[in-house]
Amino acid sequence: MVKIAVMGYGTVGSGVVEILSKHADNIASRAKERIGIKYILDRRDFPDSPYSGKFTKSFDTILNDPEVRIVVEVMGGLHPAFEYVKSCLENGKSVVTSNKELVAMKGAQLLKIAQKNNLNFLFEASVGGGIPIIRPISQCLAANEVIGIAGILNGTTNFILTKMIREGMSFQESLAMAQKLGYAERDPSSDVGGLDACRKICILASLAYGKHVYPDQVHTEGISKITLADVEYAASWGGVVKLIGMVRKTDSGKIQIMVCPMFLSRESQLANVDDEFNGIMVRGDSTGDVVFYGKGAGKLPTASAVVADVIDCVKHFKARKYLYWDDGSPDYVEDYREYETAMFVRGKAADEFSAFQTVDKLFGRVERLSRKVPEPGEVAFVTKKMKEKEIAQQLQQASQEGIQILNTIRIGDL
Repeated sequence: MVKIAVMGYGTVGSGVVEILSKHADNIASRAKERIGIKYILDRRDFPDSPYSGKFTKSFDTILNDPEVRIVVEVMGGLHPAFEYVKSCLENGKSVVTSNKELVAMKGAQLLKIAQKNNLNFLFEASVGGGIPIIRPISQCLAANEVIGIAGILNGTTNFILTKMIREGMSFQESLAMAQKLGYAERDPSSDVGGLDACRKICILASLAYGKHVYPDQVHTEGISKITLADVEYAASWGGVVKLIGMVRKTDSGKIQIMVCPMFLSRESQLANVDDEFNGIMVRGDSTGDVVFYGKGAGKLPTASAVVADVIDCVKHFKARKYLYWDDGSPDYVEDYREYETAMFVRGKAADEFSAFQTVDKLFGRVERLSRKVPEPGEVAFVTKKMKEKEIAQQLQQASQEGIQILNTIRIGDL
């Protein structure tokens, strides 16, 4: 029997324990070994739990027990998770985690330690919850040159935007509903601010291109500025608003990477990914577009991915799975202001006619948009494709000429 420890007994941790216990026979047949939980690490007490005899508050108990060969880290956060995982890998224990913050910040370092010690550090559940994406990119699509990855990587923001699009609810109303239904945390800033999606696209970029990308290198915008007016203009343009994490490699060897709201055409494969679901599109030079779809979070979907990694670990005690990327560098990510994009612009002016004359003078001919009941003096348009720094310069000039810029949203070519 392979003995494991589970660090953290929250939503995902309790799901891992439940699956390992409920499906023990089925898992044993797939892993070719029985898997037994020896310890569950948590600061809290669970006297009524059927696993009450397995709980410990001491990490050292786990670290110093030679019987424990795999440690599951589902505590979340960077500290003390990083110190615990690092110590486990340095002391002969493979690690499975769902912790996207840990992998996004420390992945290269931990993979290096795992490789040095001929151990596994696996993290399928860190991106997309129960959606298989890490393994397909590292194995199934390995023969491809990955041209780019783009995805709806956060279920909370996608649920909020879906309610705004379908039911005409405001951002605040949609957020309140998401919190009531358990899709959003009490403090939703990591989700609505784009940080959660940023960490996930960092992991995917690091895996796809072999070099670590850190969250602070990624230009990140959330959805809190999106209004019903923007949603209506997206519809009149022929699409929807989605929060997208995207990365692609340039001819120079650098990468372009960003998290931001985008207008997506209704023809895009990601445009119809709604509610709390995630969709991740990988564009390969041989396969073309491959889309992975499913629930990106939740107790059992995420725990399922964690347990799949545990099974993989058991199968690869003697032959380490090859999952690795190198350290990053400050100059690896291209300045987002150099990206070329078309941009939706919503503004306000005293005189709409003269405002559009100004806009056409600055941008050349633009695509004007309308909605059923616009605000007085409202102007909305889509620019042609230009570098972001050029768009910013022209918008600054437009502001000086009396057009108040209320919001800008990129046009996604997905």
